[in-house]
Amino acid sequence: MPPFNSSFTRRRFIGQCCAAVGSTGVLSALSQMRLMGAAASPNLMASPTGAMQPDYRALVCLYLNGGNDTNNLLVPTDTSGFNAYAQARGSLALSKEDLLGVTPASTDGRSWGFHPALASVRDLFVGGKLAMLANVGTLVVPTSKAQYQSRSVPLPPQLFSHSDQSVQWQSSIPDQAFKTGWGGRLADLTNAFNENNQISMTITLNGQNSFQVGREVVQFAVRKEGPLELWWNDNQEDAATQVRLGAMRDVMKAEDESLFRSAFGHSTDRALQNSELLGSILAEAAPLTVEFPDTELGQQLRMIAQLISVRDQLGLRRQVFFARLGGWDLHDSQIGAHAELLTELADAMKAFYEATESLNVANDVTTFTASDFGRTMVANGDGSDHGWGSHHLIMGGAVKGGDFYGRLPDLAVGGPDDTKNGRWIPTVSVDEYNATLARWFGVSDTDMPLVLPNIGRFATPDLGFMS
Repeated sequence: MPPFNSSFTRRRFIGQCCAAVGSTGVLSALSQMRLMGAAASPNLMASPTGAMQPDYRALVCLYLNGGNDTNNLLVPTDTSGFNAYAQARGSLALSKEDLLGVTPASTDGRSWGFHPALASVRDLFVGGKLAMLANVGTLVVPTSKAQYQSRSVPLPPQLFSHSDQSVQWQSSIPDQAFKTGWGGRLADLTNAFNENNQISMTITLNGQNSFQVGREVVQFAVRKEGPLELWWNDNQEDAATQVRLGAMRDVMKAEDESLFRSAFGHSTDRALQNSELLGSILAEAAPLTVEFPDTELGQQLRMIAQLISVRDQLGLRRQVFFARLGGWDLHDSQIGAHAELLTELADAMKAFYEATESLNVANDVTTFTASDFGRTMVANGDGSDHGWGSHHLIMGGAVKGGDFYGRLPDLAVGGPDDTKNGRWIPTVSVDEYNATLARWFGVSDTDMPLVLPNIGRFATPDLGFMS
């Protein structure tokens, strides 16, 4: 256990402990919702033959905080396409010779290459374990350029705002005030799969997030080093320290004249008990055989792999994980910084996939990226500005890899897909992206609106990238 970090404030500790309360705890009054979800979705619980399904499924959201520039994630390599790209990108243009060429299973006639930092991603793509979804973004309804310009259809509020678009990506309901995230609603509906609810099926490795906010199932916070625990000083085993920690736990358990203080104390104590339980299970877990990069995202994914390895001990058949990597808001110094971020992303993803193979769950774990928005094709000095539509990566044994899905935009600045400066109008909605993942996770067409209320507005609730 590392020394106490002074930046880990009381407010942050309280917030993370609240996030760590499992779905039983203070929300027990809502426990019937899980049963309602099971009743509404009998196909979740049974196979076509009527037998109970013992299968396991996990979704891992990799949130790229700040807005990833996917105009340099994937670059046209045909002569006319690359020349137009280089002219529009200016100082941000990559060298054609450095691009990692790929041949997707389907093509629109153009040829493409990945950013040179994505060697590990290219390997996964070529191996059929990774797919790319093109030009996806927040939409209230399908939107054309003419409709955007005339404002004849509703648009996502605060379209190019980090905070608003981050919440809208994670909630998948851009036209309403935030209440729950789509991962939280997914967990509320499918929690009946799980045999034990002491440890929540939704686990965050990077603090609280909108994606996992549910009405019943509450996100459980775990550090990349392991579960949260009370920490007094460097001498944790010291007798005086143990007395202090014991006194704190007694205070948490005590009844108080204030119902709020009692509820908070009991909830915090339960959260600590759950963390101790998880810590004891992880301590007995077999070590992973795959070496992960010693990076922020690499270590988050290492812990997720370790948590997946003890799923049977936790009694969990469905899990939803959240990891986050910041630094993508590159208004300047983009060339070097973006390459470093993409290298961290690619290498961590490859190690994680290899770990799922070693755990024999590669077909049962699907990892997908999300981000605030894309960025403009036109450079702003040595950086780029906030965009809209962007490309995303989906990885796993159940992914129909080696192909692009959706429609790649016309990359002409001022062209049919551009609002301004190469800010692409999405041709795939976040709802369609998420519905494809939710269907693989076990949500029926009938119940899909419970997870994604706006899905009926869009034409393709299954984009085809999952087997």
